[in-house]
Amino acid sequence: MTQPALPEPGFPNLDSMLSRKFGKEVANYFSGSPLNRVSFLRADHAFLSAALKHPTTSFLLFNNLNPLAKDPGTLQFMSYADVRPLIGDDPYAKSEEQLVSEYNSTITIPQLLFLGLDERNKRGLTYNIYTGSPFFALDVTPKGSITSQAQSLVEAVQSRGLKFLEGRIQAALPAQDAAIYAQARALLDWNARNPFCGQCGQPTLSINGGTKRTCPPKDMASLAGAIGGNVGAAPTERPDCATRKGISNLCFPRTDPTVIMAVVSSDGKRVLIGRQKRWPPYWYSTLAGFVEPAESVEEAVRREVWEESGVKLGRVVIHSTQPWPYPANLMIGAIAQCVPGGEEIVLKHDPELEAARWAELDEVREALRVGTSALGESAQEGYKEGNLRLPAGTAIANQLLTAVVAGFVGEAPKM
Repeated sequence: MTQPALPEPGFPNLDSMLSRKFGKEVANYFSGSPLNRVSFLRADHAFLSAALKHPTTSFLLFNNLNPLAKDPGTLQFMSYADVRPLIGDDPYAKSEEQLVSEYNSTITIPQLLFLGLDERNKRGLTYNIYTGSPFFALDVTPKGSITSQAQSLVEAVQSRGLKFLEGRIQAALPAQDAAIYAQARALLDWNARNPFCGQCGQPTLSINGGTKRTCPPKDMASLAGAIGGNVGAAPTERPDCATRKGISNLCFPRTDPTVIMAVVSSDGKRVLIGRQKRWPPYWYSTLAGFVEPAESVEEAVRREVWEESGVKLGRVVIHSTQPWPYPANLMIGAIAQCVPGGEEIVLKHDPELEAARWAELDEVREALRVGTSALGESAQEGYKEGNLRLPAGTAIANQLLTAVVAGFVGEAPKM
Protein backbone atom coordinates (compact mmCIF):
# COMPACT_ATOMS: atom_id res chain seq x y z
CA MET A 1 0.00 0.00 0.00
CA THR A 2 1.27 3.48 -0.88
CA GLN A 3 2.17 5.42 2.24
CA PRO A 4 0.49 8.86 2.50
CA ALA A 5 2.54 12.03 2.66
CA LEU A 6 3.17 13.52 6.08
CA PRO A 7 1.59 16.85 7.07
CA GLU A 8 3.41 20.12 6.62
CA PRO A 9 4.77 21.50 9.90
CA GLY A 10 3.80 24.99 10.98
CA PHE A 11 5.69 27.64 8.99
CA PRO A 12 8.02 25.15 7.26
CA ASN A 13 10.05 27.81 5.45
CA LEU A 14 10.34 30.34 8.24
CA ASP A 15 13.91 31.26 9.15
CA SER A 16 14.22 31.90 12.87
CA MET A 17 16.75 31.66 15.65
CA LEU A 18 15.03 28.54 16.97
CA SER A 19 14.98 26.77 13.61
CA ARG A 20 18.66 27.59 13.03
CA LYS A 21 19.57 26.18 16.44
CA PHE A 22 17.27 23.15 16.63
CA GLY A 23 16.31 22.45 13.03
CA LYS A 24 12.98 22.61 11.27
CA GLU A 25 9.86 21.45 13.06
CA VAL A 26 8.79 17.88 12.36
CA ALA A 27 5.08 17.12 11.91
CA ASN A 28 3.89 13.54 12.32
CA TYR A 29 0.87 11.70 10.90
CA PHE A 30 -2.44 12.42 12.68
CA SER A 31 -1.27 16.00 13.38
CA GLY A 32 -1.56 18.96 11.03
CA SER A 33 -5.33 19.51 11.16
CA PRO A 34 -6.62 22.28 8.87
CA LEU A 35 -9.27 23.17 11.45
CA ASN A 36 -9.24 26.02 13.94
CA ARG A 37 -10.81 24.39 16.98
CA VAL A 38 -12.05 27.74 18.41
CA SER A 39 -12.45 25.91 21.71
CA PHE A 40 -13.71 29.05 23.46
CA LEU A 41 -16.90 28.90 21.35
CA ARG A 42 -17.88 25.36 22.35
CA ALA A 43 -20.11 26.58 25.18
CA ASP A 44 -21.83 29.17 22.93
CA HIS A 45 -25.02 27.39 21.92
CA ALA A 46 -25.97 30.15 19.49
CA PHE A 47 -22.70 29.58 17.62
CA LEU A 48 -23.09 25.80 17.62
CA SER A 49 -26.67 26.13 16.41
CA ALA A 50 -25.60 28.35 13.51
CA ALA A 51 -22.66 26.10 12.68
CA LEU A 52 -24.84 22.99 12.69
CA LYS A 53 -27.14 24.22 9.93
CA HIS A 54 -24.75 26.15 7.71
CA PRO A 55 -24.70 24.95 4.07
CA THR A 56 -20.91 24.49 4.16
CA THR A 57 -20.98 22.31 7.28
CA SER A 58 -19.55 18.78 7.07
CA PHE A 59 -20.32 15.81 9.32
CA LEU A 60 -18.02 12.80 9.69
CA LEU A 61 -20.02 9.75 10.76
CA PHE A 62 -18.69 6.91 12.91
CA ASN A 63 -20.22 3.50 13.54
CA ASN A 64 -18.48 1.67 16.40
CA LEU A 65 -15.57 4.12 15.96
CA ASN A 66 -15.26 3.21 12.26
CA PRO A 67 -15.35 6.31 10.00
CA LEU A 68 -17.57 6.64 6.94
CA ALA A 69 -15.60 6.55 3.70
CA LYS A 70 -15.71 6.00 -0.03
CA ASP A 71 -12.60 3.81 0.15
CA PRO A 72 -9.66 3.28 2.57
CA GLY A 73 -8.04 6.52 1.41
CA THR A 74 -11.09 8.80 1.15
CA LEU A 75 -13.37 9.91 3.97
CA GLN A 76 -16.98 10.77 3.15
CA PHE A 77 -18.48 13.81 4.85
CA MET A 78 -22.26 14.25 5.09
CA SER A 79 -24.57 17.27 5.31
CA TYR A 80 -26.99 18.55 7.95
CA ALA A 81 -29.89 17.24 5.88
CA ASP A 82 -28.37 13.75 5.98
CA VAL A 83 -28.01 13.63 9.78
CA ARG A 84 -31.11 15.57 10.76
CA PRO A 85 -33.30 12.44 11.11
CA LEU A 86 -31.00 11.28 13.91
CA ILE A 87 -29.96 14.48 15.71
CA GLY A 88 -33.24 16.40 15.29
CA ASP A 89 -33.72 19.97 14.12
CA ASP A 90 -31.30 21.58 16.55
CA PRO A 91 -29.72 19.86 19.58
CA TYR A 92 -28.06 23.21 20.41
CA ALA A 93 -31.28 25.23 20.58
CA LYS A 94 -31.06 25.32 24.38
CA SER A 95 -28.20 26.49 26.55
CA GLU A 96 -26.08 24.03 28.49
CA GLU A 97 -27.71 25.21 31.72
CA GLN A 98 -31.15 24.31 30.32
CA LEU A 99 -29.98 20.93 29.05
CA VAL A 100 -28.48 20.08 32.44
CA SER A 101 -31.66 21.13 34.28
CA GLU A 102 -33.82 18.98 31.94
CA TYR A 103 -31.52 15.94 31.96
CA ASN A 104 -33.26 12.58 31.50
CA SER A 105 -30.99 9.54 31.83
CA THR A 106 -33.44 7.26 29.97
CA ILE A 107 -33.09 9.21 26.72
CA THR A 108 -30.10 8.47 24.50
CA ILE A 109 -28.69 11.65 22.99
CA PRO A 110 -26.68 11.12 19.78
CA GLN A 111 -23.04 11.94 20.51
CA LEU A 112 -22.17 15.00 18.44
CA LEU A 113 -18.77 16.72 18.42
CA PHE A 114 -17.86 20.15 17.17
CA LEU A 115 -14.38 19.79 15.65
CA GLY A 116 -13.64 23.29 14.38
CA LEU A 117 -13.72 25.71 11.45
CA ASP A 118 -11.87 25.31 8.17
CA GLU A 119 -10.89 28.94 7.67
CA ARG A 120 -9.68 28.32 4.13
CA ASN A 121 -13.30 28.56 2.99
CA LYS A 122 -14.08 32.28 3.06
CA ARG A 123 -17.70 31.55 2.13
CA GLY A 124 -18.24 29.51 5.25
CA LEU A 125 -20.04 30.54 8.42
CA THR A 126 -19.17 34.00 9.76
CA TYR A 127 -19.64 34.39 13.49
CA ASN A 128 -18.25 37.48 15.17
CA ILE A 129 -14.73 37.79 13.76
CA TYR A 130 -14.42 34.12 12.73
CA THR A 131 -15.16 32.67 9.29
CA GLY A 132 -14.89 29.09 8.06
CA SER A 133 -16.68 25.88 7.20
CA PRO A 134 -17.81 24.05 10.37
CA PHE A 135 -16.89 20.41 10.91
CA PHE A 136 -18.69 17.99 13.22
CA ALA A 137 -18.37 14.30 14.05
CA LEU A 138 -21.38 12.14 14.86
CA ASP A 139 -21.61 8.72 16.46
CA VAL A 140 -24.29 6.77 14.55
CA THR A 141 -23.78 3.50 16.41
CA PRO A 142 -27.28 2.04 16.99
CA LYS A 143 -27.91 1.97 20.75
CA GLY A 144 -30.40 2.88 23.45
CA SER A 145 -33.50 4.87 22.57
CA ILE A 146 -32.03 5.95 19.18
CA THR A 147 -31.36 2.42 17.87
CA SER A 148 -33.98 2.59 15.13
CA GLN A 149 -33.06 6.08 13.86
CA ALA A 150 -29.33 5.30 13.92
CA GLN A 151 -29.79 2.02 12.09
CA SER A 152 -31.84 3.77 9.42
CA LEU A 153 -29.08 6.34 8.90
CA VAL A 154 -26.42 3.62 8.70
CA GLU A 155 -28.43 1.75 6.09
CA ALA A 156 -29.10 4.96 4.15
CA VAL A 157 -25.41 5.81 3.73
CA GLN A 158 -24.49 2.23 2.96
CA SER A 159 -27.12 2.16 0.21
CA ARG A 160 -25.09 4.89 -1.54
CA GLY A 161 -22.12 2.57 -1.82
CA LEU A 162 -20.36 4.08 1.21
CA LYS A 163 -18.84 2.01 3.99
CA PHE A 164 -17.55 2.34 7.53
CA LEU A 165 -13.83 1.52 7.50
CA GLU A 166 -13.14 -1.35 9.84
CA GLY A 167 -9.77 -2.07 11.38
CA ARG A 168 -7.95 -0.71 14.40
CA ILE A 169 -5.71 1.81 12.61
CA GLN A 170 -6.56 4.01 9.63
CA ALA A 171 -3.23 5.05 8.09
CA ALA A 172 -4.07 5.42 4.39
CA LEU A 173 -5.86 8.77 4.61
CA PRO A 174 -4.41 12.05 3.31
CA ALA A 175 -2.63 13.85 6.15
CA GLN A 176 -5.22 16.56 6.83
CA ASP A 177 -8.14 14.13 6.74
CA ALA A 178 -6.20 11.82 9.05
CA ALA A 179 -5.86 14.65 11.57
CA ILE A 180 -9.61 15.38 11.47
CA TYR A 181 -10.33 11.66 11.85
CA ALA A 182 -7.90 11.38 14.78
CA GLN A 183 -9.51 14.26 16.68
CA ALA A 184 -12.99 12.86 16.12
CA ARG A 185 -12.14 9.26 16.97
CA ALA A 186 -10.29 10.14 20.18
CA LEU A 187 -13.16 12.28 21.48
CA LEU A 188 -15.89 9.82 20.49
CA ASP A 189 -13.99 7.00 22.16
CA TRP A 190 -13.53 9.07 25.32
CA ASN A 191 -17.23 9.92 25.49
CA ALA A 192 -18.18 6.27 24.95
CA ARG A 193 -15.85 5.16 27.74
CA ASN A 194 -17.21 7.68 30.27
CA PRO A 195 -21.01 7.35 30.38
CA PHE A 196 -20.93 7.37 34.19
CA CYS A 197 -19.47 9.74 36.74
CA GLY A 198 -16.18 8.54 38.18
CA GLN A 199 -17.09 10.01 41.58
CA CYS A 200 -20.71 8.98 42.25
CA GLY A 201 -21.42 6.44 39.48
CA GLN A 202 -24.45 8.30 38.06
CA PRO A 203 -24.91 8.76 34.28
CA THR A 204 -23.20 11.84 32.81
CA LEU A 205 -24.19 14.32 30.11
CA SER A 206 -22.01 15.46 27.20
CA ILE A 207 -21.59 19.26 26.98
CA ASN A 208 -19.22 21.85 25.51
CA GLY A 209 -19.53 20.60 21.95
CA GLY A 210 -18.72 17.05 23.04
CA THR A 211 -15.44 17.88 24.80
CA LYS A 212 -16.63 17.75 28.43
CA ARG A 213 -19.02 15.65 30.49
CA THR A 214 -20.94 16.77 33.54
CA CYS A 215 -22.85 15.05 36.34
CA PRO A 216 -26.31 16.70 36.46
CA PRO A 217 -27.77 17.32 39.93
CA LYS A 218 -31.29 16.21 38.91
CA ASP A 219 -32.82 13.52 36.69
CA MET A 220 -36.18 13.74 34.92
CA ALA A 221 -36.19 9.97 34.36
CA SER A 222 -38.34 9.42 37.44
CA LEU A 223 -41.23 11.33 35.86
CA ALA A 224 -43.88 9.76 33.66
CA GLY A 225 -43.68 10.68 29.98
CA ALA A 226 -40.87 11.18 27.52
CA ILE A 227 -39.22 14.51 28.36
CA GLY A 228 -40.47 16.59 31.25
CA GLY A 229 -43.17 14.17 32.39
CA ASN A 230 -45.95 15.26 34.73
CA VAL A 231 -46.59 18.98 34.77
CA GLY A 232 -45.55 20.40 38.10
CA ALA A 233 -43.80 17.24 39.23
CA ALA A 234 -40.31 17.56 40.62
CA PRO A 235 -37.37 15.62 39.13
CA THR A 236 -35.33 13.30 41.29
CA GLU A 237 -32.51 14.93 43.21
CA ARG A 238 -29.38 12.88 42.59
CA PRO A 239 -26.91 12.10 45.38
CA ASP A 240 -24.27 14.67 46.24
CA CYS A 241 -21.25 14.49 43.95
CA ALA A 242 -17.82 16.02 44.51
CA THR A 243 -17.65 16.97 40.82
CA ARG A 244 -20.34 19.60 41.43
CA LYS A 245 -18.28 21.35 44.07
CA GLY A 246 -15.21 23.55 43.77
CA ILE A 247 -13.53 24.34 40.48
CA SER A 248 -12.91 20.78 39.26
CA ASN A 249 -16.53 20.14 38.45
CA LEU A 250 -16.28 18.59 35.00
CA CYS A 251 -14.83 15.51 33.36
CA PHE A 252 -12.35 16.42 30.62
CA PRO A 253 -11.02 14.26 27.78
CA ARG A 254 -8.12 12.01 28.64
CA THR A 255 -4.73 12.12 26.95
CA ASP A 256 -2.09 9.58 27.96
CA PRO A 257 1.53 10.76 27.53
CA THR A 258 3.72 8.05 26.02
CA VAL A 259 7.44 8.22 25.33
CA ILE A 260 8.95 6.66 22.21
CA MET A 261 12.67 6.92 21.65
CA ALA A 262 15.45 6.26 19.19
CA VAL A 263 18.44 5.24 21.31
CA VAL A 264 21.92 5.85 19.94
CA SER A 265 25.07 4.15 21.16
CA SER A 266 27.65 6.22 23.02
CA ASP A 267 29.84 6.40 19.90
CA GLY A 268 26.87 7.47 17.73
CA LYS A 269 27.32 4.61 15.23
CA ARG A 270 24.45 2.27 16.16
CA VAL A 271 20.80 2.51 17.14
CA LEU A 272 18.82 0.28 19.52
CA ILE A 273 15.80 -1.55 18.11
CA GLY A 274 13.43 -4.09 19.64
CA ARG A 275 10.58 -6.37 18.66
CA GLN A 276 7.54 -7.96 20.25
CA LYS A 277 6.67 -11.61 19.75
CA ARG A 278 3.45 -10.87 17.84
CA TRP A 279 5.23 -8.87 15.12
CA PRO A 280 6.07 -10.33 11.68
CA PRO A 281 9.56 -11.78 11.14
CA TYR A 282 12.44 -9.29 10.87
CA TRP A 283 10.15 -6.44 11.97
CA TYR A 284 11.63 -4.11 14.59
CA SER A 285 10.90 -0.64 15.97
CA THR A 286 12.05 1.85 18.57
CA LEU A 287 11.22 1.32 22.24
CA ALA A 288 8.22 3.01 23.88
CA GLY A 289 6.27 3.19 27.13
CA PHE A 290 3.89 5.26 29.25
CA VAL A 291 4.94 8.23 31.35
CA GLU A 292 4.08 7.58 35.00
CA PRO A 293 2.72 10.12 37.50
CA ALA A 294 5.29 12.58 38.87
CA GLU A 295 7.82 11.56 36.22
CA SER A 296 9.47 13.83 33.68
CA VAL A 297 9.65 12.86 30.03
CA GLU A 298 13.42 12.46 30.28
CA GLU A 299 13.09 10.21 33.32
CA ALA A 300 10.42 8.11 31.59
CA VAL A 301 12.69 7.61 28.56
CA ARG A 302 15.58 6.44 30.73
CA ARG A 303 13.37 4.19 32.88
CA GLU A 304 11.52 2.52 30.00
CA VAL A 305 14.69 1.82 28.03
CA TRP A 306 16.41 0.30 31.06
CA GLU A 307 13.35 -1.77 32.05
CA GLU A 308 12.83 -3.17 28.56
CA SER A 309 16.42 -3.56 27.36
CA GLY A 310 18.81 -2.97 30.25
CA VAL A 311 20.51 -0.17 28.31
CA LYS A 312 21.52 2.88 30.36
CA LEU A 313 20.96 6.36 28.95
CA GLY A 314 22.48 9.77 29.43
CA ARG A 315 21.22 12.81 27.51
CA VAL A 316 17.62 12.80 26.26
CA VAL A 317 16.33 15.30 23.69
CA ILE A 318 12.69 15.69 22.61
CA HIS A 319 12.42 15.49 18.82
CA SER A 320 8.71 15.71 17.93
CA THR A 321 5.29 14.48 19.03
CA GLN A 322 2.41 12.56 17.49
CA PRO A 323 -1.25 12.31 18.52
CA TRP A 324 -2.22 8.65 18.44
CA PRO A 325 -6.00 8.15 18.78
CA TYR A 326 -5.90 4.49 19.88
CA PRO A 327 -7.41 5.39 22.18
CA ALA A 328 -5.90 8.67 23.46
CA ASN A 329 -2.12 8.73 23.43
CA LEU A 330 0.27 11.58 22.82
CA MET A 331 3.49 10.01 21.57
CA ILE A 332 6.43 12.11 22.77
CA GLY A 333 9.28 11.28 20.46
CA ALA A 334 12.81 11.52 21.86
CA ILE A 335 16.33 10.77 20.79
CA ALA A 336 18.63 9.56 23.54
CA GLN A 337 22.24 8.46 23.83
CA CYS A 338 23.83 5.77 25.97
CA VAL A 339 26.32 6.53 28.67
CA PRO A 340 29.76 5.04 27.91
CA GLY A 341 29.67 1.36 28.80
CA GLY A 342 25.86 1.33 29.05
CA GLU A 343 25.11 -0.56 25.81
CA GLU A 344 24.77 -4.07 27.24
CA ILE A 345 21.32 -5.51 26.45
CA VAL A 346 19.58 -7.29 29.33
CA LEU A 347 16.02 -8.54 28.80
CA LYS A 348 15.44 -10.07 32.23
CA HIS A 349 13.72 -7.02 33.79
CA ASP A 350 10.50 -6.39 31.81
CA PRO A 351 9.48 -9.31 29.51
CA GLU A 352 7.70 -7.03 27.00
CA LEU A 353 10.30 -7.49 24.25
CA GLU A 354 11.04 -10.78 22.52
CA ALA A 355 14.36 -9.43 21.29
CA ALA A 356 16.45 -6.26 21.17
CA ARG A 357 19.64 -5.52 19.30
CA TRP A 358 21.95 -2.80 18.06
CA ALA A 359 21.72 -1.98 14.35
CA GLU A 360 24.39 -0.21 12.33
CA LEU A 361 23.22 3.08 10.82
CA ASP A 362 23.70 1.80 7.26
CA GLU A 363 21.39 -1.15 7.99
CA VAL A 364 18.76 1.26 9.30
CA ARG A 365 19.15 3.52 6.24
CA GLU A 366 18.53 0.60 3.91
CA ALA A 367 15.49 -0.53 5.91
CA LEU A 368 14.06 3.00 5.81
CA ARG A 369 14.55 3.01 2.03
CA VAL A 370 12.87 -0.29 1.10
CA GLY A 371 11.79 -2.11 4.28
CA THR A 372 9.05 0.02 5.83
CA SER A 373 5.34 -0.76 6.11
CA ALA A 374 2.47 -1.06 8.52
CA LEU A 375 2.24 -4.33 10.42
CA GLY A 376 1.10 -7.13 8.13
CA GLU A 377 1.76 -5.24 4.89
CA SER A 378 4.46 -5.86 2.30
CA ALA A 379 7.69 -3.90 2.09
CA GLN A 380 8.60 -1.73 -0.88
CA GLU A 381 10.07 -2.98 -4.13
CA GLY A 382 13.72 -3.87 -3.68
CA TYR A 383 13.40 -5.36 -0.20
CA LYS A 384 15.29 -8.62 0.32
CA GLU A 385 13.65 -11.21 2.54
CA GLY A 386 15.48 -11.55 5.83
CA ASN A 387 16.62 -7.96 6.01
CA LEU A 388 15.46 -5.51 8.65
CA ARG A 389 11.85 -4.26 8.54
CA LEU A 390 10.73 -0.96 10.16
CA PRO A 391 7.47 0.97 10.74
CA ALA A 392 5.92 3.04 7.96
CA GLY A 393 6.46 6.76 7.60
CA THR A 394 3.11 7.41 9.29
CA ALA A 395 4.65 6.19 12.58
CA ILE A 396 6.76 8.53 14.68
CA ALA A 397 9.28 5.71 15.15
CA ASN A 398 10.11 6.07 11.46
CA GLN A 399 10.72 9.80 11.84
CA LEU A 400 12.97 9.30 14.86
CA LEU A 401 15.11 6.74 13.04
CA THR A 402 15.21 8.95 9.96
CA ALA A 403 16.52 11.81 12.07
CA VAL A 404 19.23 9.63 13.61
CA VAL A 405 20.60 8.34 10.29
CA ALA A 406 20.46 11.90 8.92
CA GLY A 407 22.90 13.04 11.59
CA PHE A 408 20.69 14.38 14.38
CA VAL A 409 23.24 13.34 16.98
CA GLY A 410 26.21 14.61 14.98
CA GLU A 411 27.92 17.97 14.96
CA ALA A 412 26.36 19.19 11.71
CA PRO A 413 24.04 22.25 11.93
CA LYS A 414 20.34 21.39 12.04
CA MET A 415 19.38 23.71 9.18
